[in-house]
Formats: sequence, C-alpha cells, structure tokens
Amino acid sequence: MDNFRVILAIVLSVVIIIGYQYFFVGFNPAPPPAPKTVENAPVAAQPAAPPAVIAQEAPTPQPPVKPGRDITVRSDLFTAVVSENGAALKSLVLNRYKENNKKTSPGKELVTNEAKEGYPLKFSWGDLVGDSLFYQTDSAEIDLRDAAKSAGQTATLVMRADAGNGIQVERRYGFQKGNYLFSLDITVKNTGDHPVQGIPALAQINPPFERAAHPADQFLFKGPIAFIGGKRIEVPAKDLADGPRTEQGDIEWAGYEGNYFLRAIVPMAGDASAFTMSGGEQLTMTQLAGKLETITPGAEKTYSYKVFYGPKNIRELRAIGYNLERSVDFGWFDIIARPTLWLLNFFYGIVKNYGVAIILVTVLFKAVFWPISQKGLKSMKNMQKLQPKMVKLKEKYKDDPSRLNQEVMNLYKTYKVNPMGGCLPIIVQIPVFFALYKVLLQSIELRHAPFMLWINDLSAPDRLPLGFDIPYLGGLPVLTLLMGASMWYQQKITPTSADPTQAKILMFMPVLFTFMFLNFPAGLVLYWLVNNLLSILQQKLILRETGKNIAAPSHGDA
Repeated sequence: MDNFRVILAIVLSVVIIIGYQYFFVGFNPAPPPAPKTVENAPVAAQPAAPPAVIAQEAPTPQPPVKPGRDITVRSDLFTAVVSENGAALKSLVLNRYKENNKKTSPGKELVTNEAKEGYPLKFSWGDLVGDSLFYQTDSAEIDLRDAAKSAGQTATLVMRADAGNGIQVERRYGFQKGNYLFSLDITVKNTGDHPVQGIPALAQINPPFERAAHPADQFLFKGPIAFIGGKRIEVPAKDLADGPRTEQGDIEWAGYEGNYFLRAIVPMAGDASAFTMSGGEQLTMTQLAGKLETITPGAEKTYSYKVFYGPKNIRELRAIGYNLERSVDFGWFDIIARPTLWLLNFFYGIVKNYGVAIILVTVLFKAVFWPISQKGLKSMKNMQKLQPKMVKLKEKYKDDPSRLNQEVMNLYKTYKVNPMGGCLPIIVQIPVFFALYKVLLQSIELRHAPFMLWINDLSAPDRLPLGFDIPYLGGLPVLTLLMGASMWYQQKITPTSADPTQAKILMFMPVLFTFMFLNFPAGLVLYWLVNNLLSILQQKLILRETGKNIAAPSHGDA
C-alpha cells in the first residue's frame, strides 16, 4: 500500500476533527414545546403572561435604590465579591490559575463583566421581585483562608431585601473551604394579606472567559451549555443572534462554558424547569426559571441552588458531583480520551512536567502499536518490491482486466503479501490520534504548563522570541519547524509505490502540515514530533531488516 494512502488517512483524520467541531456544534435541536399558561391566578399578583417570563431574556439591570457595599469573600481557592446591589456576584478571581503565564499575572477572573453589562446571579420572582433590589447584610467580609480551618469548613453570607407589596427576600450564600462549589438559597416570604404568584428566575450574564480569541478557539465549543435529562446540550453563542432559545426538562445543571472554565448553576429539588439563552458571542444571557408558584399570606418559599465558577478539571468535577464532569467533552472518542488524560496525569505525578508526560504517553502508545505498525510497514516495503512484477502484469494483461486481477491476487498469495497490510495499522490508530488531539487541546492541566527552555505554555503555540517580530508569527515556531522537518524525513524514507510525479506531490505534505500546526498548542506539536521520531526509528529498523529483496518463492509456493 503506497504512502499516498497513509498521508490521505492522516489528512482525513484532521479534516474529520475540524469538520466535526465546525459543523456539528452549529446544529440546533428542535425547539421545545411552549409552556402552558396558568389560569385562575389572583388578579392582584398575576404576571401578565407567565410563559413569557420563562422565555424572556435576562432582566435588564435597573439602578439600585441606594448605593451598596461590596462584600469580599476570601477562600483558599478563590476571592469573590458580592454586591449589596442585587446581591449579585461582582467578581470571582481564582487563586490557583492566572490570566497569563507571566510571574506578575493576577489570578484568573471568571466574572469579566463590565458594570454596564450587569452582573450574574441576580434573582427575580415574576413582576413582584425585581433583580436589582438593595440587599442589606451585617457581614463586611468572610475569610476562609485561615490555616487552622480544616477543609470543608463553611461560612454563610446572609442578605435581606424588602421588595414592597408585602414581599421580603432573603439570600444565603454558603461558602466552603477547599471547594469551588458554593450554595445559594433564596427565600421569598409573603407578609401581605393576599396570595401572590411569581416565577423564580436566576440569571447569568456571560462575556467570554477570554476577551482575546485564541487561534485554536475556532475548533472548540464556547457558549451556553446544560445537562438536561441525562444529555449534554450545547448551543454555540453565535447561533443566538437569530433570537432567544429555551430548553426545558429535568435540568441537572446549566450555564456557560469556555475551553478551560465553567460557570454553572445546579438547581435543587426541581427549582428550575426552563433554561433560556439569548444574546450573542460577545455577551450571552442565560436564565434558569422555575414554575409558577403561589405563596399564601404568612407563607414562604425557598429556592435552592449550587453554583460552580471554576476550572474544568475532571477529577475535581467528579468529586463535586451533580454530573458536572460532563462539561468536559472529548467528542466521539471520549471513551479513549479520558484514560489518556488519566495516563497524562499519572506520568505528571512522577516527572512533574507535562511536556515530559506527553513524551512518555506518546512512547507508551507507540510501544502498544509497535507490532501492528511493524507489520504494516513491512507490508508496504514488500509491496514496493513487487512493483516491477506488477508493472509487467499490467502490461501483459492490459486488455484483460479480469485476468489481471486474478494474476495480481496470485502474486500476493505467492509472496505472502497483504495489500491491506499498510492501511490497517493507520485505521486502528486513528481513534487514538483523535483522543490525544482532544486531550492535548482541551485539558486545563496543560494551560500555562511549562516544558523547557522557551516553551513555557503547552496550551499556546510555540514561539521562540528573537528580539523582533516575524510577520504573522511573532516569534520563531521552532518546535513546529522541527515537526515539519521530521515529517519530511519520515516521508522520504517511507516505502512507496507511487510514480515520480506522485512522490513529488507527497513531499509537499510536510509543508502543508507545518503551516496547519503553526497555531496549534505546543503540547500537540510536541506529541506529533515525538511520534514522528519514533516512526522514523521504526522505519529505519524495518529498512535494515528488509534490506534484501523478497526471496523467490519455493516450488511448493508457486
């Protein structure tokens, strides 16, 4: 099997990856049925159109009655700021993740909203409780960083507001040391003389996690996401330009995700039945709404949520529960990608360097597939040696295709050559390549992870600073150029039965791949480079082993 098919298989692999990411994430599922209208509600408190409340965009921020304080919450994992204006989350900075890989970089900010955009976690209850109430609290600061405090220790921030019309609202934030997840319990109490009705809604306003787009982001999903009825539902933010979209069902969690981070709300006890998304790529509004509720005089209703603002680390998400780990999706080959990520972390635990861990994972996979690749390369080499005989047969039976096929099959049988032997190893390894591609492109473990020398971020393209900028590139992509050179050399020594014209065309493939990998993360380029070097070693060994021509068949084989 000639080398053209090998290269074609690799190209098809990349095309499938890019095509899947680009096209499939843009398909919209069928819109859910419209919610039913609730009848016979008390006139004094009946929302004008309950279904519209469920399907509306996030409420527009309104000026507060009076200026409010900012309450700072300090944890070992993050520092949050909650405003008395709307009891909204004004800021949340991760302590263990940075904005960039510079030593002076501040912590990663997950609430990147500007004041004019409004802030997340504002609550409304129909027309009776607006989302910009002024909440009072006795707390000035919460601090869970004390080393004497054990992991799991909690602190509560209580905030109260009077919505008028006899409605009082109490919000209780519960923070826990050593956990990105915090609780939010909202109690609506009717102190008036008449029953009231409203629909609870908790809103988020989501700018992108990264204001500056990364070149690889075009292949990755970012936007509203939900886990409903045991299924992951994702809606590209750009698709919302056509109008709001609502998903209904058994909502386990819903929110907004980027490549490395997640903003998610987990409704408790069925406190949300509709997830509404609106806006666009630069600003996406999401809202979790419940069902129409009636609260009688003197009664109250509490809505409970869990809130996660943090990294998409599978191990941490699995420990938290609520199926939040399903926010990490490696696509069709997820079943292979997750063990691959486990291996990557296992090796990192030993060598404490993700670049070295990538090399070890690559070597391990190459060792597993070594026997299969060995047979495939031998088959390609033997096929190459049979080409003179194939040419003679084609010339002899050029006017008899049926006889030609028969003689070719006899030739394969005589010399014990499998014509598919060169393709099968590639087919077997394609799922593994897909899995590695997704893991190295999406794993937060590689974000700002250094390797060696100038490569200080395996999640970013490799660039060696030269003291001046190269157009389009900035620095010199040394790792990518080495990868291209190794691919060219591998191409040169790979057995091929292609004619001279085809061979020249095939030699252009390394150039194409080099340009394609220029903006890929350094971790992915490192994997490809190491895999090429191991393949070159294997091919050298096979060329030495099969240096002699295929022995002529014995009379018993003829």
